[in-house]
Amino acid sequence: MQDLSVLSQISLYVLLGIMGLYCLIVFGWQIMVLQGRAMKNADGSFDSWQVQKTHYGIAFADTFLACPVNFIGIMLVFIAPKWGFYLLAFGSFWWVWANIMTTATSLHFEKPKITLSWFITFPFGALVGLAYILWTVVHFDMIYTHGV
Repeated sequence: MQDLSVLSQISLYVLLGIMGLYCLIVFGWQIMVLQGRAMKNADGSFDSWQVQKTHYGIAFADTFLACPVNFIGIMLVFIAPKWGFYLLAFGSFWWVWANIMTTATSLHFEKPKITLSWFITFPFGALVGLAYILWTVVHFDMIYTHGV
């Protein structure tokens, strides 16, 4: 990673920190959903797999696929960077898809007030995923061709 500019390294570390924190929050939230707790969202809806069975599938996928892939990807960026970047790209596409889906659902069915809490609960994950994908596109040659 020494081949990256200081600004690129700083932006990567900031993104990794945000991604790690976001994963911790999502992981904790989805564990509670899997335990059967009805979790109130910022738009007034509830994540309850007893009411909507799809919430169980989403919670299961976040808990056992998306969050572990992101955590392992973050660790691998420092151990085996190319593999870490591959895993984080996969995880970022997941966050983009999942958060666009939940944002669209919230806007369509709940018609929420757009508050900071709502923003962090719904579209923030998609923006983090897009930011990482954009960072990867900008540095593609460096990280995949030259091997950071």
